[in-house]
Amino acid sequence: MTTDSGAVLPPGSVIGIMGGGQLGRMITLAAARLGYRCAVFCESETDPAAQVCNTVIAAPYGDPPALRRFAAIADVVTFEFENLPRDAATWLSEHTLVRPNVRCLEISQDRVLEKTFLNDLGVATAPWTEINDAAALDRAWDTIGSPAVFKTAQLGYDGKGQAMIRTREQLDEAWDGVDRVKAVVEGFIDFTCEVSVIVARAPNGQIQCYDVVENQHANHILDVTIAPARIARKTAKEAREIAVSMAEALDLTGLLAVEMFVTGDGKVLVNEIAPRPHNSGHWTLDACVTDQFEQMVRAVCGLPLGTPARLSNALMRNLIGDQASRWHDILRTPETKLHLYGKAETRPGRKMGHMTRLYPLADHWAPDSVDAALKHWN
Repeated sequence: MTTDSGAVLPPGSVIGIMGGGQLGRMITLAAARLGYRCAVFCESETDPAAQVCNTVIAAPYGDPPALRRFAAIADVVTFEFENLPRDAATWLSEHTLVRPNVRCLEISQDRVLEKTFLNDLGVATAPWTEINDAAALDRAWDTIGSPAVFKTAQLGYDGKGQAMIRTREQLDEAWDGVDRVKAVVEGFIDFTCEVSVIVARAPNGQIQCYDVVENQHANHILDVTIAPARIARKTAKEAREIAVSMAEALDLTGLLAVEMFVTGDGKVLVNEIAPRPHNSGHWTLDACVTDQFEQMVRAVCGLPLGTPARLSNALMRNLIGDQASRWHDILRTPETKLHLYGKAETRPGRKMGHMTRLYPLADHWAPDSVDAALKHWN
């Protein structure tokens, strides 16, 4: 395995990106601003990132010849999503520099490993148990009870592979519905809000942490991000400290997004992590001195990290399916920034772009101001 010596990659170096989605697209655009070239390994030459990079390698992620070519041209490899074959990531780490390290990827793509890592670190989560056989199903029902949330251990995102559980029959049906693959059952958390934190860490250990933001979902997909989150300062401080401790424990080089629940009594419970740019960080493109994508490029190339300071308050909304067809109306509002991802096919539930509305900088939102703004959006 290639040892990360903390090397600094100068402009002109090639950043290899595993994944061709919108996150890869925005990483590539940020890299270009700093003088880097990008090679994107993806499954289709029409993917969003493939449209804006220097080199495209279109092949299945585990294809050996494609991996060899990719490793040969990339000075550093990073990834824009976690659901990659572990064998491919491990092979790449043995032949070129990979940032973040493969351990970050392995932990984030398996809920059992992820929750075990969190709890071993002393980070609170919802109560949970692993499901890997029929006996475990009985134990889950006895120990977690109802209501609960069933989740596959791997390959779950935007609500896929998840189910709300209120009866034992529903638990059986949920596991049968995913062909009895490894899964977890979590106790349902009656939270006040969901928040997230994005932390960046450079090879030399330098850390920068973005403000805590509040997330609202629709149909299990992120709908709106509110920056900053409407939570107490003490709670926000705890959330940032948790994120920083996790980045250090993972020996992270890159970005780590941490999704958390805030309960009515102010407790912070970590839900999941992602060692990459995150949907809830898109607001930083327009409202921060250094956005999350430039910060990732700085980190994986060994550059000094930029300040994540907020320049304004912001509301970010995903454009799902045909919502992106409203692009002309969205642009009529001068304070709104539009980002479209270049996806040719519009499908229900597919993220086609996002928009960010900017507001005057303040530590707190005025009472009811966010609700009024969101009502106007609707």
